Amino acid sequence: MGGDTLLDRAPAAINVGADLFADSLASQGAGVRRVDWQPADAPRELARVWTARVETANRRAAAALLGAHAVLVDVRPAIDVIPGMTPDTILHAGPPVEWTRMSGPLRGAVIGALLLEARATSAAEAERLAASGAVGFAPCHHHASVGPMAGVTTASMPVFVVENRAGGNRAYSTLNEGLGKVLRYGAFAPEVLDRLRWFRERLGPALGEAIRRAGGIDVRAIIAQALQMGDECHNRNRAASALLIKALAPHVAALDLAASERERVLTFAAGNEHFFLNVGMAACKLAADAAHGVPGSTLVTTMARNGTDFGIRVSGLGDRWFTAPADTPVGLYFTGHGPDDANPDIGDSAITETAGLGGFAMAAAPAIVQFVGGTPADALATTRLMYEITMAESESYRVPALDFRGTPTGIDVRLVAQTGVLPQINTGIAHRQPGVGQIGAGLVKPPRACFEAALSALVRDAGHG
Repeated sequence: MGGDTLLDRAPAAINVGADLFADSLASQGAGVRRVDWQPADAPRELARVWTARVETANRRAAAALLGAHAVLVDVRPAIDVIPGMTPDTILHAGPPVEWTRMSGPLRGAVIGALLLEARATSAAEAERLAASGAVGFAPCHHHASVGPMAGVTTASMPVFVVENRAGGNRAYSTLNEGLGKVLRYGAFAPEVLDRLRWFRERLGPALGEAIRRAGGIDVRAIIAQALQMGDECHNRNRAASALLIKALAPHVAALDLAASERERVLTFAAGNEHFFLNVGMAACKLAADAAHGVPGSTLVTTMARNGTDFGIRVSGLGDRWFTAPADTPVGLYFTGHGPDDANPDIGDSAITETAGLGGFAMAAAPAIVQFVGGTPADALATTRLMYEITMAESESYRVPALDFRGTPTGIDVRLVAQTGVLPQINTGIAHRQPGVGQIGAGLVKPPRACFEAALSALVRDAGHG
């Protein structure tokens, strides 16, 4: 018999589900491809929410999510623009959490914010104030806002104002501080607070004036272009940041400021590769908010973590959170740090994955694997897998490596339950102790329990519909 036959090649296997068989083959040197799959949860429950009414609701929610047109219109103090913000309000990332259960980096950021607002003169005094009940903690998501990592936002902080030209709603996010010791990772050293004071007194007003002079910046167009240039707009924002600075630079240069101050503004922006991140997060937040509140819809509109709990919200389930303990990301660490130093997952930045970017767009950013681990092939496979749990594809955000297919968008609780596939999130890793900062970056998935609880609630609501 001539030619290549099956027996001429080394055996390989595809393992679906439990790893026992794959582990045995791998120990014998055989090639094994593992497929993360398990039987659908609660098939009878699933059947009760696979109805024409839910399909109609999901089409409406998905259309609002995909149709959002985000435009950056201003930078203003949080107290002036964030709905419900008061001098005593401290917004934080993730689902609701009380002071006694807050993680180290979140506590550190709260301490730093109270020092910044001159509500305390020492860390010890700030901790006593935070524990006293004299300040009110609330999730950013309850106030049309999002914040990376700790997400702490207080009254005097300048925030980006992003407007949905299709739906009319707005969303807000703080200015990105860059890497290293920063408030969002729980650091509150003097240089951290000095930088935030400069944000409040100089950078925020300058950016706001430049944005207004520009007549607004089309954020959707920047994200679309950045995906063509190798970003996924969560952990990699190199191209998006450059595009934003390019749009703002002529207007910053024309401001009535000392030349040294204009130079400082542009130098800071140009030296911060995550300068765009918070703008992109606000754009994703307003798209998700536009899709929220559609009765019967199984679309996920929030995924967020506070360093203790992971929580999701669903369009058709109002403002209820479905939470479970947050997992710790798996990834690459900066020199001198390792997994024992890491805090569990934290931040509102998973709003990017909720809107079809970040981990869902990894195929557009093969270089991201140098930061979070894995290979370019893994990045492609991850995006392809996310199509299995989403109800639509973006018409604005397209992936060159997938023949310009739209990014997978709109997580469906039913599809997560049916396939057993969990959303993939790219994220930074914070040190578990307050005041240290970022120690690495990696990958993490939401707890399955969040989706199981949401599915049960959808079934209960369907029974009363």
